[in-house]
Amino acid sequence: MSVKVFALKDVPEDEADEVRALLEAHQLTFFETPAGNWGISAPAIWIDDAQHAARARSLIEVYQQERVQRVRAEYEQFKQQGRQRTWMDVIRDNPVRFVAYVAVIALVLYFSTKPYLDFGK
Repeated sequence: MSVKVFALKDVPEDEADEVRALLEAHQLTFFETPAGNWGISAPAIWIDDAQHAARARSLIEVYQQERVQRVRAEYEQFKQQGRQRTWMDVIRDNPVRFVAYVAVIALVLYFSTKPYLDFGK
């Protein structure tokens, strides 16, 4: 019976590629299930053999601990250099999208509260 060893939902592509490479480097055969056409399925990496799945999980666990340390170190380095991305950077990169999102949020709030504000009239 197949065993899910790594869920791919909301996983950055570079991390998924590194996990695939890790499994291939240790000669562990695996297969993937995609998210499907609408992205509602459970994308994951699976291994057929339960014994190999335990080994794969331990390898992935060690990899993830190393990745956390590496990413935190990169973040601290960017922070010290003043190169970490801020909200203002995101807004400056695409101001039209920001204004559109704010407008949509304002419309949703308006139409959500309008019936209650007019209730007493």
